[in-house]
Amino acid sequence: MRSWPWLLVLACLPAIAGAQPRSRIALRPCRIKGIAGAARCGTLDVAEDRAHPERRTLHLKVAVLRALAQSPAPDALFVLAGGPGQSALDSLGPLVDGALSTVRQDRDLVLVDQRGTGASNPLECKLLGDDAPLPERFRDDLLTPATIGACAKKWSADLSQYTTPIAMQDLDDVRAALGYETIDLWGGSYGTRAALVYLREHGAHVRAVVLDGVAPMQLVLPTTMARDGQRALDLLLAGCAADAACGAAFPDLRGRLDALLAQLGRAPAHPTVAHPLTGAPTAVTISREGFVEALRGQLYLPDLAALMPLTIDRAARGDWGPFVAQNAGLEGSFVRGMYLGLLFATTCAEDLPYATARELEDAARGTFLGPRLALDWLRVCSVFPPARPVAGFREPVRSDVPTLLLSGELDPVTPPSWAEAAKQTLTHALHVVVPGVGHGVTHRGCVPHLVARFIATGSTAGLDTACVAQSTRPPFFVTFAGPTP
Repeated sequence: MRSWPWLLVLACLPAIAGAQPRSRIALRPCRIKGIAGAARCGTLDVAEDRAHPERRTLHLKVAVLRALAQSPAPDALFVLAGGPGQSALDSLGPLVDGALSTVRQDRDLVLVDQRGTGASNPLECKLLGDDAPLPERFRDDLLTPATIGACAKKWSADLSQYTTPIAMQDLDDVRAALGYETIDLWGGSYGTRAALVYLREHGAHVRAVVLDGVAPMQLVLPTTMARDGQRALDLLLAGCAADAACGAAFPDLRGRLDALLAQLGRAPAHPTVAHPLTGAPTAVTISREGFVEALRGQLYLPDLAALMPLTIDRAARGDWGPFVAQNAGLEGSFVRGMYLGLLFATTCAEDLPYATARELEDAARGTFLGPRLALDWLRVCSVFPPARPVAGFREPVRSDVPTLLLSGELDPVTPPSWAEAAKQTLTHALHVVVPGVGHGVTHRGCVPHLVARFIATGSTAGLDTACVAQSTRPPFFVTFAGPTP
């Protein structure tokens, strides 16, 4: 569940003296992006359609980072990627090698490319090439049934088989094949939804769960995106107004933004800006839809959102250069990191059956984002097989497994209220809200220590979370020289 932005070395293996679980997956030394230490990779063959195993076989890519301790704990930490549509092996290396490195002292860490991502029969769909010209990066008409349908013709896949419950059956097969009787789970964003499904269906094998940016079963994408994005924008505008320097530099920022959106709604802007890389004068078109989708993308990252008041001020004055420079790179990182086929196969099967066009329009009414993205998303679902909703899928997950819920105060897609909703049916859950942070908090401040402590003990009892109060929103930029000292 990332923003729609045109709308986010192998070392020698250490000697392990302790007993390791017996694996039915042949693991060999490998390199994982963003991980400097040792890793071992292999594949597990699973049936694409479990009711018809004689049909297509999928080869799931698996990576294991062995614990560094001589006598490691028997339960590994399985790390689940977001999206839906991110590759765990491609996207989670920095998290594993950074914020979760302490966990690895005593436990194996396991990454699995979910079916449809990475090296597990990827459902890739690049709407723009890596070398797309700058004007192309601001188009708002790329998400259509025709563009996604053209990609679908290239996939070798039964798209009805790329759902979260089926993926979590795969995950349990990996657990069993690697020889772990019990495991711990860390999930981020959509990975929290996947972890909750695994907890419901395979909870007997779960010791402890960390959910960062919680997307419970009650959250229906993309219905909630406009409302939750509006909340984050309101917090930003209120924060600027309350800040002496920001409030003085940009008075009535909300009114000026509303006027700018109304102006773009009447007609797109056609500025000529300096190309962010070459400096060459380049003509671009900025529509209302492209502008608001980019703003929503910036809200994910408070360090980038700290520039928004200044960027909005410049755009309102007709200077679109800062906006273009900041968002060209944001768009590129999203396209390179998301397998759109899985994104839509999953959400069209699990979310969109619970939302009509009228409901999407009603949910977006009065928000800066509006209904365009959600309605485009709904139309793309026509490319995918008719949904077959699973009975009880949308029911809250009930469990007494110890669970640490993490939220960023400023999160524009999974704000703290969603973690509170999940907590109601998780009897041994603790919810920690980190001030001044957007989407994803595990790597922030003292949170890595909290996660490591929780995984080590397998309990929320006595977990001291007072340190998170030290986190604050990054200071606003009132000039491009930096924040006011």
